[in-house]
Amino acid sequence: MKVDLANLAVDLGGLVMRNPVCVASGTFGSGQEYAQLWNNSTGNSASDSARNKTNKSDNCSAVAYSLSDLGALTTKGVSLQAWPGNDGVRIAETSSGMLNSIGLQNAGVESFCKDDLAWLALQDVPVIVNVVGHTYQEYAIVIERLESEPAVAAYEVNISCPNVDAGGITFGIDPIAAAEVTGTCRKVTRRPLIVKLTPNVTDIGEIARAVEAAGADAISLINTVAGMAIDVASRSSVFVRGVAGLSGPAIKPIALYAVHQVAGVVKLPLLGMGGISSLNDVLEFMLAGATAVAIGSMNFSDPLLAPRLVTELQNWCEQEGINDIREIIGALR
Repeated sequence: MKVDLANLAVDLGGLVMRNPVCVASGTFGSGQEYAQLWNNSTGNSASDSARNKTNKSDNCSAVAYSLSDLGALTTKGVSLQAWPGNDGVRIAETSSGMLNSIGLQNAGVESFCKDDLAWLALQDVPVIVNVVGHTYQEYAIVIERLESEPAVAAYEVNISCPNVDAGGITFGIDPIAAAEVTGTCRKVTRRPLIVKLTPNVTDIGEIARAVEAAGADAISLINTVAGMAIDVASRSSVFVRGVAGLSGPAIKPIALYAVHQVAGVVKLPLLGMGGISSLNDVLEFMLAGATAVAIGSMNFSDPLLAPRLVTELQNWCEQEGINDIREIIGALR
């Protein structure tokens, strides 16, 4: 007997995804290591689950997960030139999360295109390239270089970088700078432009409105929360830079509130992230107003979480009588 499956497809500012589950930048590299792990892991993938529901008389054997189970894959940050990253300790575990001070280390856009993007072009998954820079023009030049690459489906503009032209102030904490970098990027591409916001501001809604007005197609939020750790024995900061970024389940309530706030002041679709570790978390973010969600630091402790959540989401829709996942977006009462 044929069973109709719920429609999990969503549209994130022009990026059409087969389901709303993505992976967050900086936690998934460009996917090679995870693809190898998933291919060697036996489990019911989203596609296998769908086959079983379509024809329940079939005794389908378990299959490996694949990147095609994802709604989209967001790459690590890509800059114009190679960035070496930060010195010293880069990761420290905390209660219900982790602090990181990686410094957006990457080999630069040319190396990314030659190595990572060439491999990604062979994978059946929409690719969102996370773009970073220290000036408005650096962002634009990276995007201009990527425009000739057909494997790129969308851009995620990371505005948590220090603006060297403004003395090191972070783009994302100033609505004028946030709008300027968004507008500069908008001029060089027609592909979906997703702007990633930092929570380390007084009014995240003000920043969201600024990037919406400047031409963003969608907003992703949140980036990491500022934090620190101290080595009591040496009486010094664990991290050379002092401050680090907190992620993981500890920041989920902050991220959820940010999504709820922003959903109330802009008309753009939102990509919610921050401490997602379960199906319930996914549903909370979508009810708060997120069109799609991204799994971040939980990829490290549970690397099969993202594709498993797709299957769980499909099963939940069937149990709840949900025909289209879009029914729950922003459905908070």
